[in-house]
Amino acid sequence: MPAHRNSFKQALSQGKRQIGCWMSFADGQIAEIMGTCGFDWLVIDGEHAPNDIRSIRDQLIALAASPSHPVVRVPVGETWMIKQVLDAGAQTVLVPIVESADQARELVRACHYPPIGVRGVGATAARATMFGTVTEYIQTADQEVCLLVQVENRAGMAALDEILQVEGIDGVFIGPADLSTDMGHQGNSAHPEVRAAIADAITRIKAAGLAPGILGTTDEATQAYADMGAQFLAVGIDVMVLAKNARDLAAKWKTD
Repeated sequence: MPAHRNSFKQALSQGKRQIGCWMSFADGQIAEIMGTCGFDWLVIDGEHAPNDIRSIRDQLIALAASPSHPVVRVPVGETWMIKQVLDAGAQTVLVPIVESADQARELVRACHYPPIGVRGVGATAARATMFGTVTEYIQTADQEVCLLVQVENRAGMAALDEILQVEGIDGVFIGPADLSTDMGHQGNSAHPEVRAAIADAITRIKAAGLAPGILGTTDEATQAYADMGAQFLAVGIDVMVLAKNARDLAAKWKTD
């Protein structure tokens, strides 16, 4: 039995737009609920949410029966972290703050088995092989792993064309909050200078044959990114969705 087909990776390669949402609760039950909502993909955020490898694993389990594809964002692009989330069953990995082609090449190596990469050959006892039942996993896993790199500062933008030439990358995610802050606009991703930089990056990513991605947290921003051509487009964050709706509900019914 080969590795499970990565439908998200296939959709990106076919140019299909994929609509997603961020998950920051670090909770399996919340992930299971989010998996019923109809998103194409869901981010298990290991960078800013209080996740560890066990909570990431639990959310992967919670999404196993969902049509929404889980994307695991590791805290940093460390090889050992990538090895852990892949063995836990992730097929798509998102890596923050990628600033050079050399860094991107090391990430590709981390996602692949030898002789191409350095991933440890020990998945027989891991969830990735369903504990040894996916008998051809080692032979087929590489082609199903999807690597998404985040370009979110001036250094990454300056190196973007070189990063785009690295074989083994499936998509590039632009981080608007980090980028705007690094450009001197302190999280104001709607600043015209930032919007222009994002639009230019998306154009270059598409021209290189890769999928551009981004997160919008307002309808205006999301529509702007969609119009720019973002292909894997996150349209919200679960914590913000809950907070906004709960606050609106309280304001609607609360009396002084």
